[in-house]
Formats: sequence, C-alpha cells, structure tokens
Amino acid sequence: MDNAGKEREAVQLMAEAEKRVKASHSFLRGLFGGNTKIEEACEMYTRAANMFKMAKNWSAAGNAFCQAAKLHMQLQSKHDSATSFVDAGNAYKKADPQEAINCLNAAIDIYTDMGRFTIAAKHHITIAEIYETELVDIEKSGDCRQGSGHLGKRKTFVRLRRLPQIWRQMFV
Repeated sequence: MDNAGKEREAVQLMAEAEKRVKASHSFLRGLFGGNTKIEEACEMYTRAANMFKMAKNWSAAGNAFCQAAKLHMQLQSKHDSATSFVDAGNAYKKADPQEAINCLNAAIDIYTDMGRFTIAAKHHITIAEIYETELVDIEKSGDCRQGSGHLGKRKTFVRLRRLPQIWRQMFV
C-alpha cells in the first residue's frame, strides 16, 4: 500500500474513532458499556497514528496520538495516556517542535504525578534537546536540563566538556 492509501485509511480510522467517542456520550450508552466504545476509539486513534507515521504525515500522527492520550485519561489509564503523549511528542518532533514540547510536558506531568521521576527526567532531557537542535534556544535548554535533576546535569557536563572540541573544529 502506498503512502496515499495509508493516509486515506488513517483518515477513515480517525472518522470512525470520532463516531465511537460520540456514541459513547449518549445517555444509554453511558449507562451500558460506554467505556468499551472509548477503548475501541483509543485503539483506532493509535492505529491511525501509526498509519500516518508510515505515510510520514507527522502532524496528523501527533494529533491522533494526542486524541488517544486524552481518551486514555478519560478512562483513568495514566500510564497509557503518558505513553501516547510521548508518542505524540516524538511524531511532532519532526514537524512542529513546539507542539512536541507541549505533548512531552503533558507526559512529564503525568509521570511526575505517578511518581515516575526518572522517566520524567528523561523527557525533560528530550525537551532540552529539542530546544538545542530545533528551536536553538540554549537558555531554555539549560532550564530543562536543570529540571531533569542528576540525569540532566551529567549530560550537560559531558556537553560542556566537548564544547572546546567543537569550537576547535569550527575554527580550524
């Protein structure tokens, strides 16, 4: 299947997922099995996101992962929600760095709330790298690395140690 076919299938999955979400909000569905419709919609959004990734439509993939993350939060599944936000951030990283940062910050909030501080620190470092490479904002990069605790300080030290080598390469 070519990229256009994958993208068409992903758009159809997104539309079907939206229908399932709307159907879950009806009064009788809410009383009798509304959560199964939302779970199905989560799976459809994730499948659509993966189809968009295969078609290299990074913004649409990020959007689909964000939709899945919001539904996972509605289902009280924090870990799945955070994972979907990270997937969205990774997709957006290739198309919209600022939106990638927003998604990763949402994942950091969830992981911090769950007490998963090491994973949150890892994503702080990812945000710092986005600021360094994509947005070229060294000051915000440093702020993110400080927010990542010991893990970020170690990577910052390694980068600072390499700085003279990089300068030598630039001027030689």
